[in-house]
Amino acid sequence: GNRGNRAPQGSAPHLGLREPCGPWDSGARARALGSGLCSRSHPPAPARPQAPRPLSLSSRCGAERRPRSARLRPWPARGAEPRWVRAGLRGGAAPAPAGASSGASSGGFTPCLSFSPAGLRRWLCSAAPAPRVCVVGSGPAGFYTAQHILKHHGGALVDIYEKLPVPFGLVRFGVAPDHPEVKNVTNTFTQTARSGRCGFYGNVTVGRDVTVPELQQAYHAVVLSYGAEDNRVLGIPGENLPGVYSARAFVGWYNGLPENQDLKPDLSCETALILGHGNVALDIARILLSPLQLLRKTDITDSSLAALACSKVKRVWLVGRRGPLQVAFTIKELREMINLPGARAVLDPADFTGLESAVKDASRPRKRLTELMIKTALEKPVEMQAGAAAPREWGLKFQRSPQEVLPSADGSRARGVRMALTRLEGSGDSAKAIPTGDVEELECGLVLSSIGYRSLPLDPAVPFDSQRGVIPNSSGRVEGVPGLYCSGWVKRGPTGVIITTMNDSFDTAQSLLEDLQGGVLDISPSREGFGLVESILHSRGVRPVSFSDWEKIDAAEVARGKAAGKPREKIVDPAEMLRIIGH
Repeated sequence: GNRGNRAPQGSAPHLGLREPCGPWDSGARARALGSGLCSRSHPPAPARPQAPRPLSLSSRCGAERRPRSARLRPWPARGAEPRWVRAGLRGGAAPAPAGASSGASSGGFTPCLSFSPAGLRRWLCSAAPAPRVCVVGSGPAGFYTAQHILKHHGGALVDIYEKLPVPFGLVRFGVAPDHPEVKNVTNTFTQTARSGRCGFYGNVTVGRDVTVPELQQAYHAVVLSYGAEDNRVLGIPGENLPGVYSARAFVGWYNGLPENQDLKPDLSCETALILGHGNVALDIARILLSPLQLLRKTDITDSSLAALACSKVKRVWLVGRRGPLQVAFTIKELREMINLPGARAVLDPADFTGLESAVKDASRPRKRLTELMIKTALEKPVEMQAGAAAPREWGLKFQRSPQEVLPSADGSRARGVRMALTRLEGSGDSAKAIPTGDVEELECGLVLSSIGYRSLPLDPAVPFDSQRGVIPNSSGRVEGVPGLYCSGWVKRGPTGVIITTMNDSFDTAQSLLEDLQGGVLDISPSREGFGLVESILHSRGVRPVSFSDWEKIDAAEVARGKAAGKPREKIVDPAEMLRIIGH
């Protein structure tokens, strides 16, 4: 019901050879053609003499010129026109007729309209069922998958399902509050969601509210892009003590993820220890040590900002099992940490001895990253002025593997971590950390485990590799289940940055488009799409949230943030979100 796009008032055309309803130009004609049929009846317009003009295909379609008889076909009766016309022709192309050149189009699809000075020229395609595609998950993987399908198949209809009332996944709940430039990608996702051929349905938990087999009955193809909803565990004694938290939960806490709002981390200690050398570990360290005046200008939640204002953490150690040449963070995040106001880096020059020669043959990003760490380690600390407060500090510790989280004397909380010292076997990314037999204890009152996220199985009908934490697949095609696809972290594992997920999602979408073009996906039987799912959800008492509903929540958050001098104040209670939209 949300796919229709209204034509400009007074300008709705018939799709036959009759005059439009009102003032007209080629631009208005194109917009109205993509908007629907005119409800008024008109007598046929008098023919106007016109010099014959060859039909020209626009350069955008990338198709070859063909004989006129091969290009023009009778227009179907009203109501029987192709679905891509009724959907508004958003996203460009429709499926090409058999034998048509695919040209530059990625999936072999060519536009069915072109324009010439003489007015609108129609290249009419044979009517074909519109492929209906369902995407589970509205994070970067889900939106990039939908975007690619809509862009390269002008007839496809895509519905995105999300378990929360709000979209954007890790862009909203994972990207650090002080990285607003990374969150700008939501502008592109919003354009996709507003497409006349895309639907968004939040507040729907796939696997509980509706099953994957039920989605397969409603859609020609289903793409699973639901990400990694869990974290890897340390598997050592004491990791469940108070004061020990997963990085995923801590990040969700300060970013407003509803399930983590009761975390209430104890920040009353002076030393925090983060296990892991990735970008998430650096994000957490930066948030713990950032001046409050910087955080107040971000979209960090009000409750976490209040907790950080009372924090006594002055020192953060980031500990990894391997060496400087194996760190997973990038130079951008490291440079941000080095330049953090009011904090100084503490790196041991001995950890970098001999690395200048070892890094010569490394990739350029690895070489630059290592050189920056060496430069930072060799810099003399800035002398403090008399009476100045002791600066906050952070440091990297290498070749240490956690063995046990040590309890306090009364056993009520963590007081430190016992580490096994390691040596490296091999080189580069394949180097393995081998315990030497020596141990040391690092004192701390806060332990944050940042050793990776982990995907979970969604539905018994979906194959899942529990050991690797992914859905078994080939180029996004789920093994053994035709018509089922996956993209993002649940496809390849929780690695990479947003651009990695974009390329991965485009790859999956391309596999789906190739299956459509090659006939692997049979779209001859019609599918009801959300029409069928809606009846299932209604019978189970589930009321979905539309994208326009989300925009109301978004407007409320922005208004609250403006009053506090922030970009937005995130609403962290799903019940409050639903109240705002009248659910």
